[in-house]
Amino acid sequence: QVQLQESGPGLVKSSQTLSLTCTISGGSITTSYYAWSWIRQPPGKGLEWMGVIGYDGSTYYSPSLKSRTSISRNTSKNQFSLQLRSVTPEDAAEYYCAREVGHTQGRSTIYTMASWGKETQVAVSS
Repeated sequence: QVQLQESGPGLVKSSQTLSLTCTISGGSITTSYYAWSWIRQPPGKGLEWMGVIGYDGSTYYSPSLKSRTSISRNTSKNQFSLQLRSVTPEDAAEYYCAREVGHTQGRSTIYTMASWGKETQVAVSS
């Protein structure tokens, strides 16, 4: 059973960079057709998908966050990380890491959420 454990600071100052790491157990970050995502939920709002890193290291980001977001991985530690630059109070949210699994349908591969880490509450001080 694949489990995800987030780590990182719960408080970041405005204009600084938020860094979170997700450690994977029970599975490998390089398993084919697995992808590893970051999602957040601001207070009173819905879930926002931020970006993903694939089993091959490829990355994709939400267009609204692309200019400030980087997702990377450390295969030797079986971890992937999020960096969100130039944070503002609007970036305060519960942050989640998650595993997506790809299912081939014809010529396409559809990814669906398979498991989630426990949320990390992040506050941003002005």
